[in-house]
Amino acid sequence: MAEAAAVVAESLAGYRARAARAVLEQVVLPGEELLLPEQEDGEGPGGAGERPLRLNAGARSRRRVVCGPGLRRCGDRLLVTKCGRLRHKEPGSGNDGGVYWVDSQQKRVGDLIYGQFVVANKDMEPEMVCIDSCGRANGMGVIGQDGLLFKVTLGLIRRLLASDCEILQEVGKLYPLEIVFGMNGRIWVKAKTIQQTLILANILEACEHMTADQRKQIFSRLAES
Repeated sequence: MAEAAAVVAESLAGYRARAARAVLEQVVLPGEELLLPEQEDGEGPGGAGERPLRLNAGARSRRRVVCGPGLRRCGDRLLVTKCGRLRHKEPGSGNDGGVYWVDSQQKRVGDLIYGQFVVANKDMEPEMVCIDSCGRANGMGVIGQDGLLFKVTLGLIRRLLASDCEILQEVGKLYPLEIVFGMNGRIWVKAKTIQQTLILANILEACEHMTADQRKQIFSRLAES
């Protein structure tokens, strides 16, 4: 959010257009203007300045650039029409500038999302984002179709998130896995096979009611098998 605020301040204060190549894979906001590679030589990558006089300006070949979703051609620049990350696909021919588009990563009903709340107050509308303070996804966003989602108590979530949690260390020794803990009591886990995923989910659910000795016995049996 801090990066987005800085972008808005720069855009409104100086009306400076940024080079499209310099902001690839970064968050762009509606109203921003982006310079294409053919305009960067004249205006510079940082913003709109005075263009130097070119005697052979008419001889320069104009590269064809395709505007995808979230972008609109505005004169010799690209105008951003929706918030998201700027993407680019390499051209298929030498005289083609490729395709630029804004990936808004719109979510559908039923998608499993890993994110964080920036506003969580009972008197205000909750606000959830899938980027960190630097504007990067950092692993957040829509989680894939594979894996298993299940619910546990908040007490178990706090135990699993502790830096010295023995349960998580022992689970990691069984199978290679991906796991996400949510402070809403949800756990998403994925292993190489469905059977391994189900075993891990059952172990995590049962760990809350087992003693340390019982847990070690179960892990030793699984390790042997």
